[in-house]
Amino acid sequence: MAGTRTRLPRANQAATDVPGSFTPDQIDQLVQYFDAYGYASLRGVFDEPVLAPAEEELAEAQRRLAEGMLDARHGTVILDEPDATIDGRPFAHYVCFATDASPRADGLVCHPTVVEVATRLLGSDAWLLDYEQFGVVYQDARPDPGSAYSRIGWHTDHQSGPHLAIWPGAAFTIHFDPTSPANGFLRLLPGSHRTGVEGIPLGFERVPGEIAVYQERGDVLFHHSDLWHAAARATADGGPAIRRHLRGSWHAGSRLEPGHGTDDFVKNAHR
Repeated sequence: MAGTRTRLPRANQAATDVPGSFTPDQIDQLVQYFDAYGYASLRGVFDEPVLAPAEEELAEAQRRLAEGMLDARHGTVILDEPDATIDGRPFAHYVCFATDASPRADGLVCHPTVVEVATRLLGSDAWLLDYEQFGVVYQDARPDPGSAYSRIGWHTDHQSGPHLAIWPGAAFTIHFDPTSPANGFLRLLPGSHRTGVEGIPLGFERVPGEIAVYQERGDVLFHHSDLWHAAARATADGGPAIRRHLRGSWHAGSRLEPGHGTDDFVKNAHR
């Protein structure tokens, strides 16, 4: 009918007041929202008895990596700086192949509802990139004079490997810390997964139409591999500035061969 507008789904307001955030019984709405805007958040899957032990395992793996006690495979000199420090002590902002280092983290990533969402977004043949490149990564962002990871400039995930046949994809982020201006947050341009990358800023500039996406502890944020996004630097210092999460990606293209490595990875996002 002429003049009729399609009303996009909103999350259950009894569960959350965050636009684009959905509960496990709203996966149909989540998929529709994701298709329209390029992102959507899943809330209410993980409770504290599940999150806390996984967080402890990952923090221990991070500590061991920084102290040289964890296999070097779990570190990265591409995403991180080998001489990074926090409060003057060696620090690892990234733990690569985190699902191998932490069985409980693997349980989060492979939770049936998370897998269901990923396959609904990309199709039943979608696959998890947990075995190559960096795998699923535990990330710990915080500002400090010695920090190597406190913010990330505008980019799309597709730009990290435009020559690869793995696309399209959908990244997921499982949040251990609620996000806010104090500890940083995701900036994104809704609908940009449909527009290409012409005009995407090279740094941290303001983009007309961008929004801030705040997440709660345990939220799982999905975003399209072509979505413009960036991460804001924390405004606080010390403990309130810490932003930790588990991040990986699902793909609908050709699988990477084991042993592909990271030599052709394009580090396209400014830090």
